[in-house]
Amino acid sequence: MALEDAKTQIDHAFTRDDLKGPSFENVFGGATSFLRRKYTKDLRGVDVAVTGVPFDQAVTNRTGTRLGPRAIREASALQPCDAPYGWGYDVLSEFAIADYGDLAFDYANVPMFPSTLEAHVKSILEAGAASITLGGDHSITLPLLKAHAEKYGPLSVIQFDAHTDTWADDDFDRIDHGTFMYKAVKLGYVDPARSVQIGIRTDNPDTLGFNIIDARELHSIGPEAAAAKAREIVGAHPVYLTFDIDALDPAFAPGTGTPVWGGLSSHQAAVCLRELAGIDLKGGDVVEVSPPFDTTGATAIAAAHVATELLCLWGWTRRSA
Repeated sequence: MALEDAKTQIDHAFTRDDLKGPSFENVFGGATSFLRRKYTKDLRGVDVAVTGVPFDQAVTNRTGTRLGPRAIREASALQPCDAPYGWGYDVLSEFAIADYGDLAFDYANVPMFPSTLEAHVKSILEAGAASITLGGDHSITLPLLKAHAEKYGPLSVIQFDAHTDTWADDDFDRIDHGTFMYKAVKLGYVDPARSVQIGIRTDNPDTLGFNIIDARELHSIGPEAAAAKAREIVGAHPVYLTFDIDALDPAFAPGTGTPVWGGLSSHQAAVCLRELAGIDLKGGDVVEVSPPFDTTGATAIAAAHVATELLCLWGWTRRSA
């Protein structure tokens, strides 16, 4: 059946009849929605809406992450023929997942960007869907956290990252991918005592009380133990998971703005994400993919897998099995 479908399916992003099920469309052809999900602005019946946020005007080094959502979508075309490996259920068949397209915003009016993104995500949550976001630089996570915290209260955060992003910045009108977590804590969106940052390998004098499993510790104890420690920290609290692709070592994800050596391997990240199954995930994002700095596409491939794992984590506690 898959072979026959592959002969006839094309542009599933627009032509598929429903929001569930695999897609056997040729990987190298057709419109590249995320995992070949249907592009739609109609959230009726949608369980999860995937949004691209092509914004990179808050970076401290190399730009290019505005091209991340497009690259992640293209890379994801490798995956929708089969159920995500190792989960024991097919999130693509069990849940209605839509590609909600990209956020529309005025690129020349940067101060208005956070409120525009916040309103966008709030509309998804108010419609009863969950939100998974493809970035974009890491500053986009602050309005995403605000929208989720307004619905669920102060959040536990699991942050995969080379940097803590807790640099002090009391100018709350500034938009900066290195200070957004400082602001999220100070504004009450995040409870650092029941949050964890994984893969850290840069110094910051004030981590605001976050629990940290740095890269060296993860290499020492292994990804299974790191995930178990993270699950214990967040407990049964509502969780937002943000994955900065620079959590991975540059050998695995060179296409990012602030690469740091000594990071996680793709294998370690995959195991760690899988072992987080059971957390009360409310939403998440994958950010900082900068395609101009990766001629192989490996970074976008990794990010597409991360986003798929986020879908699986969200669905794990809601699946019918």
